[in-house]
Amino acid sequence: MKAIIYTRVSTAEQGKSGLGLESQLNLVTEFCNNENIEVIAHYQEVETGKGQDALSVRPKLKTALEHAKKEKAYLIVAKLDRLGRNVAFISSLMESKVPFIVAQLGKDADSFMLHLYAALSEKERELISTRTRAALKVLKDNGVKLGNQTNLDQARAIAHVTTKKQAADFASNVLPMIKQFRDNGETLPAIAEKLNTMGVKTRRGGAWYASTVANILKRG
Repeated sequence: MKAIIYTRVSTAEQGKSGLGLESQLNLVTEFCNNENIEVIAHYQEVETGKGQDALSVRPKLKTALEHAKKEKAYLIVAKLDRLGRNVAFISSLMESKVPFIVAQLGKDADSFMLHLYAALSEKERELISTRTRAALKVLKDNGVKLGNQTNLDQARAIAHVTTKKQAADFASNVLPMIKQFRDNGETLPAIAEKLNTMGVKTRRGGAWYASTVANILKRG
């Protein structure tokens, strides 16, 4: 099996310092060595590439895909978000007839798993970018003067409602993956270990345990 490695960081500062690029390359190189995969090229990029049309602003990825197609090779990345966090964009790559492997997920991760993981990443990004803005808007619409110490109780109440909604949204997105693992005969500790290995974080950004897996299943 032949492969082309693609690494990416999202800011010029990271590109200049090499932050993240070296660790991605090391992870994928080790993965290829363990799986007896022949690396024939490596493309490195410093670009955000947000949105469904991300390929238009990521020339190195476009070149890597063309090279892989010509050589009938796989494109390998360290993590799925190095390709993107947009489900539509990931889907379009799947349809480009260039197979890709995410080292973090393993070479046996199927299209369902990749779609689901992309959906989780996209949802996580949306929640992070909107929750603070939404909470501040609610406060402002209710005439709250932001930064006023006397309004802490009201702010906490709104934050509590927001947190409950985020918990429900997160559970609904991760539940299909957990159910699939359970239906395949995995135990709760095994599911937790698998999620941790894949790099999937809990809603609070922590590690998974059998108890946290069980709590998600209770919501289903």
